[in-house]
Amino acid sequence: MLKSKTFLKKTRAGGVMKIVREHYLRDDIGCGAPGCAACGGAHEGPALEPQPQDPASSLCPQPHYLLPDTNVLLHQIDVLEDPAIRNVIVLQTVLQEVRNRSAPVYKRIRDVTNNQEKHFYTFTNEHHRETYVEQEQGENANDRNDRAIRVAAKWYNEHLKKMSADNHLQVIFITNDRKNKEKAVEEGIPAFTCEEYVKSLTANPELIDRLACLSEEVNEIESGKIIFSEHLPLSKLQQGIKSGTYLQGTFRASRENYLEATVWIHGDNEENKEIILQGLKHLNRAVHEDIVAVELLPKSQWVAPSSVVLQDEGQNEEDVEKEEERERMLKTAVSEKMLKPTGRVVGIIKRNWRPYCGMLSKSDIKESRRHLFTPADKRIPRIRIETRQASTLEGRRIIVAIDGWPRNSRYPNGHFVRNLGDVGEKETETEVLLLEHDVPHQPFSQAVLSFLPKMPWSITEKDMKNREDLRHLCICSVDPPGCTDIDDALHCRELENGNLEVGVHIADVSHFIRPGNALDQESARRGTTVYLCEKRIDMVPELLSSNLCSLKCDVDRLAFSCIWEMNHNAEILKTKFTKSVINSKASLTYAEAQLRIDSANMNDDITTSLRGLNKLAKILKKRRIEKGALTLSSPEVRFHMDSETHDPIDLQTKELRETNSMVEEFMLLANISVAKKIHEEFSEHALLRKHPAPPPSNYEILVKAARSRNLEIKTDTAKSLAESLDRAESPTFPYLNTLLRILATRCMMQAVYFCSGMDNDFHHYGLASPIYTHFTSPIRRYADVIVHRLLAVAVGADCTYPELTDKHKLADICKNLNFRHKMAQYAQRASVAFHTQLFFKSKGIVSEEAYILFVRKNAIVVLIPKYGLEGTVFFEEKDKPNPRLIYDDEIPSLKIEDTVFHVFDKVKVKIMLDSSNLQHQKIRMSLVEPQIPGISIPTDTSNTDLNGPEKKKIKLGK
Repeated sequence: MLKSKTFLKKTRAGGVMKIVREHYLRDDIGCGAPGCAACGGAHEGPALEPQPQDPASSLCPQPHYLLPDTNVLLHQIDVLEDPAIRNVIVLQTVLQEVRNRSAPVYKRIRDVTNNQEKHFYTFTNEHHRETYVEQEQGENANDRNDRAIRVAAKWYNEHLKKMSADNHLQVIFITNDRKNKEKAVEEGIPAFTCEEYVKSLTANPELIDRLACLSEEVNEIESGKIIFSEHLPLSKLQQGIKSGTYLQGTFRASRENYLEATVWIHGDNEENKEIILQGLKHLNRAVHEDIVAVELLPKSQWVAPSSVVLQDEGQNEEDVEKEEERERMLKTAVSEKMLKPTGRVVGIIKRNWRPYCGMLSKSDIKESRRHLFTPADKRIPRIRIETRQASTLEGRRIIVAIDGWPRNSRYPNGHFVRNLGDVGEKETETEVLLLEHDVPHQPFSQAVLSFLPKMPWSITEKDMKNREDLRHLCICSVDPPGCTDIDDALHCRELENGNLEVGVHIADVSHFIRPGNALDQESARRGTTVYLCEKRIDMVPELLSSNLCSLKCDVDRLAFSCIWEMNHNAEILKTKFTKSVINSKASLTYAEAQLRIDSANMNDDITTSLRGLNKLAKILKKRRIEKGALTLSSPEVRFHMDSETHDPIDLQTKELRETNSMVEEFMLLANISVAKKIHEEFSEHALLRKHPAPPPSNYEILVKAARSRNLEIKTDTAKSLAESLDRAESPTFPYLNTLLRILATRCMMQAVYFCSGMDNDFHHYGLASPIYTHFTSPIRRYADVIVHRLLAVAVGADCTYPELTDKHKLADICKNLNFRHKMAQYAQRASVAFHTQLFFKSKGIVSEEAYILFVRKNAIVVLIPKYGLEGTVFFEEKDKPNPRLIYDDEIPSLKIEDTVFHVFDKVKVKIMLDSSNLQHQKIRMSLVEPQIPGISIPTDTSNTDLNGPEKKKIKLGK
């Protein structure tokens, strides 16, 4: 049956256009209940159970299916995802509304629908002849959809009665809309609110904790005191932003001080780029990363960023007076020039809430069901939740979601989502750091895996089209030990004309990941592989990362090759890019490759090729450094794991060999060559990588630190910086140069991906290259996959697709890649920090030599070379008399009593694990040498004697 709507529309040119919308209605859409004679099994895909064996409900004891409305799906998705809830009918009307209102919830509901065990059935009610409803005159879209849902619920109940005479199957309508529920009951549809139904499931009391807390009226009655001013409606905010009364920006809470935040203003307005907010009322219920509208305060009310560290430790939420007292502490006397534009939040444009990891701060009131949850991220406020299982959740890491933040509540309301496990356990903490850094780590879905090649896989004739056969070449790979995702391989051979042919062969990942399919979308979302201390979160499924795309030896593999003809002085004479088939002759580690190069009695093809590569790499590196490329340093460490417990038993700083540098040089050369090629072909939409030059102020700390050692560091260009770092040697202090390079690394800007058509500064500061991209690691970086596609089109090896040549789409991809790369770095650091804690937990208290990296007003930041570990030694401690401190920012130096500390001074520190705060366990350091009475800790104290002082120390640094 065909329904059609006709309406007239005026065109821009002034003409009239007739538009006909056709809507097909069918009789053959199944209800999803197996054994339904009326439908005759017309439904496809996951179906409902014939006799639902769901948990017994005291409200509706007979077998039943659930039919939720849109708001239940949007707000109570945590309940619906619970294994206890099965046999749910999801209407097309509801699904479309959810899709329009929340992409993340829509994805979650699709995943649940695809899970066979959950028995969720999608019913296409909008195309079923008996359930389709037309919008009536004067009826708004919302009311029409509510009516459509009720019509479908009524139809289901009547339809299921036809199945058999003794069938008592019912469809229960779940809605939190009071009017909708009343209408449903009037029409004879069994209807309950989500809360009523969940509370009736007596066998599953834990489900109540997962209910989103949405009724704000209850709280209004309980505590009438209004703390915050009202948020303005979106229409008023948009008007205000347009007229310039309000400014729109991203709210960034402070880690150090819960009463302070900054808002980064969107747009190109150079003035007022960053606005400070101070005090609870001015923060007005905004949460980290929300998009907010702020109003600038008059200049007389501007403040300076506070230097006070304030953690929110209040249990009682009526302590608002105490907050006001703390706010007064922030307002210290400052000079005029330190004042910054200050404002207050007037409304929320977009909430960017996510599920938060953390721990329960159990209420002091016995039997209380209301507790505060403290997130692991210090920028997130505490969240009030109701739970019956507080005693079992104590000492556990849990996830909580925010539901809302009423004006009269000191904290937002939320609900418990799930329990991750015991605090301090390796699996739990790894899960926490992945969730907190937003690293996608769920197993790949069936939809994604369905696009993988079928095994056993082999190279076909079709694969050989537009591809060169390079299997005869003596190609080998050089990687760290235990590497299974081998992206790159190399070869070098002498040509008949006396020149050298050098090839870099990169796994042809873009052959397997085709644009736009589910595998491509998932790889694009992940953006990068994340390497933790004992775990790798792959960007692509393992079949590709560790098998078909890994250039292992003695197997045929598809590659993308960059081949140069060079003279013996490493000058490029010709460059060729081609898709290829290779067969690697050896998979070597850096150490094995180094042994071959150094061994006098090895002269086989692989060794000769390696020696040729190594010789050229040295020339390339020398030339790069002459141009001004920087050689910086970072104290990287590797953990040696116990084979049984998998706990770290030893830490060792990573050793770099010549072969590391050899591989790096050719990867850099390939990346630069490819960048030039794709930019030549696609000047507007090449995906490139740039590294901006740091502003001169970034270098102040480095210049001052070097000056304190009578050394001069020049920072006007990358070349002068590189040269002055090379000259900064001290015969009596050989480690000084490494320290300077570590410090120089801290002065650098972040390198970022960008689209060439959206930017005009392409320069890569650290590599001193006018253009650069990433081509050499497509297994672990999505940027390289896009670059492979661009290069394939440029050399005629593959066809293009619309998104590849859309600079706005590419800019969006770059934005996500930059975010994912940054988060991967933070997650890696957090993983190293956690494993370092495990190491010192088992090792006990140790004393080690350290060097000062920074001096602060009341502390020194030190680096311990042996462990590549950085930490802070505090000199002002709670419950102890404060020493006499004199801080000089110019030198910089810190005088404690009669001892002066400068940057790079050698000290001795004691390292131990402080577990006083379970959620934020940390490495605590105290000074051993030089000896300062009342500050330094004596070295000869045995571990047993330290129990007293250790406890005291722990208390101090809270």
